[in-house]
Amino acid sequence: MSDVISGHPPKPQASFVQIDWTAPWFAQFAARGARWQQAALASEAALLVEMNADARRSGQTTGRGQPLAFIAQDDLPAGSAYEAHIASTGCVPTRHNLHDFFNALVWFQFPRIKAALNARQSAAIDALGVGPTRGGTRDALTLFDENAVLFACADPSLSAALRAFDWQTLFVASRAVWGSQCEVRCFGHALLEKLITPFKACTAHAWIVDVPTGYCAWDVAERDAWLDEAVSGSLSAAGELNGRVFAPLPVLGIPGWWPANETSSFYDDTTVFRSGRRVR
Repeated sequence: MSDVISGHPPKPQASFVQIDWTAPWFAQFAARGARWQQAALASEAALLVEMNADARRSGQTTGRGQPLAFIAQDDLPAGSAYEAHIASTGCVPTRHNLHDFFNALVWFQFPRIKAALNARQSAAIDALGVGPTRGGTRDALTLFDENAVLFACADPSLSAALRAFDWQTLFVASRAVWGSQCEVRCFGHALLEKLITPFKACTAHAWIVDVPTGYCAWDVAERDAWLDEAVSGSLSAAGELNGRVFAPLPVLGIPGWWPANETSSFYDDTTVFRSGRRVR
């Protein structure tokens, strides 16, 4: 993994061969992802075959209980809204690129959360149509889908530090408790695509999840299942949403996720680790 060169995102389009499954943000998807990667490098058709074989085995469903499946983007009927089509048919239009590749992986990692997002998005489309603007709730749901991480935390003081932009407390003073009191799980597929070529300013929208005291001692599958159920329930039950439900989280600041952050001066860069204008 190369060092951070700048605080700006890379411009060249990345390819499937560039995925490093040992990177912390990709490791949670590695078992299925490495197999899919080989199919993607063969052809678009081969990747869809792998995705749909996994979908049939999983029995997973989309926002209105339709069996999950993946189709080529060209098979989306003209004039159909993406989220509404997924909800009504179960078929996720998928382009042969990293963005949609990661989107599909998240459908398997956190299927209930994806279904909850799809249900709310499609319900909003039914009520209001597609329209030139989506409104606060749909914008927040899109932010979640594209750029969220789940900040799973058993210590309220760490959640408070994140909300308060208190990076020294969160990342430096509390460094030793990462992995025992809190962790971050990647969700947003656009975020994952950006992390193909990491850059220091890469910032996620963190959805804070209060977890039980023993959560971090569970195995990964148990943690995923718990998060999937808890967060999908919160999303389904939530009223109106907006961008203020998230906390900004510079992902390369996460302890253990980037070699340069072993030095505390890494967090002195105020263009990335900014002081908050407010405390939520």
